[in-house]
Amino acid sequence: MEKLNDVAKEIRRDIVKNVNKASSAHLTEDLNDIAKEIRRDIVKCVSKASSGHPGGSLSSVEILTLLYFEKMNIDPADPQKADRDRFVLSKGHAAPVLYSTLAERGFFPKEELDHLRQLGAMLQGHPAMDHVPGVDMSTGSLGQGFSTAVGMALGAKIQNADWKTYALLGDGEIQEGIIWEAAMVAAHYGLSNLTAFVDNNNLQIDGAVSDVMSPYPIDEKFAAFGWHVINVADGNNFDELRAALTLAEAETERPTVIVCKTVKGKGVSYMENNAGWHGKGPNAEELEIALQDLA
Repeated sequence: MEKLNDVAKEIRRDIVKNVNKASSAHLTEDLNDIAKEIRRDIVKCVSKASSGHPGGSLSSVEILTLLYFEKMNIDPADPQKADRDRFVLSKGHAAPVLYSTLAERGFFPKEELDHLRQLGAMLQGHPAMDHVPGVDMSTGSLGQGFSTAVGMALGAKIQNADWKTYALLGDGEIQEGIIWEAAMVAAHYGLSNLTAFVDNNNLQIDGAVSDVMSPYPIDEKFAAFGWHVINVADGNNFDELRAALTLAEAETERPTVIVCKTVKGKGVSYMENNAGWHGKGPNAEELEIALQDLA
């Protein structure tokens, strides 16, 4: 009888494992569809504006999609609710990915994307928290967004609040000294309610980050500052990102950084791994090719 009970337990575990696996696969399929739509919106709004930053926006789509559509406690109908999770786009020039994600999630009408970077419009070149529903911090000056994310997490800890703070950093951005001051503070106060992502696409406006001012090894640097470090080999893969976040949620003593290897310009053939697409909008012909790639 005891052996039969053991067999039954094992069968139940297998059933649960298979159900969870199927559920995860279904979620990933849905998220891939959402990510593709966000990418289309990014290239369209940047093209219409004839300016903006498509490369680093496209490389980080999966990170924001997973956070906004699966992980974060947020409510588009109540963007300022007190117990919401916070997200800080520290690499603020990648505003198109944040705007497109917020619009897709329902924080404001997608038609607003058509007016990106237009004088008097809601969506300017860098996120502004006093103008855009769903934006938790105005960013643009590299490194300062991460510092405010640390402050948010510290505030939540002092108040014994349950909400979490997430931040997205660029691998070029972490060349800034203020990043490491903030990292030291977060580790000192044991901010386990803070998770940072590094969008490691290895390209910045002047070329490869390893040539301009190498931040490598990124993981070892954060570990030396007292952070819990997770490396993700494919930061454009939902399953890998989801597994990393599960590990981050289990950490109770330290802040977590998830270093994600990504592809600059992901999804658009002529933009991928091309530093020239860090900060310019595609023309009409280039937009058509991009939309074909993302069909």
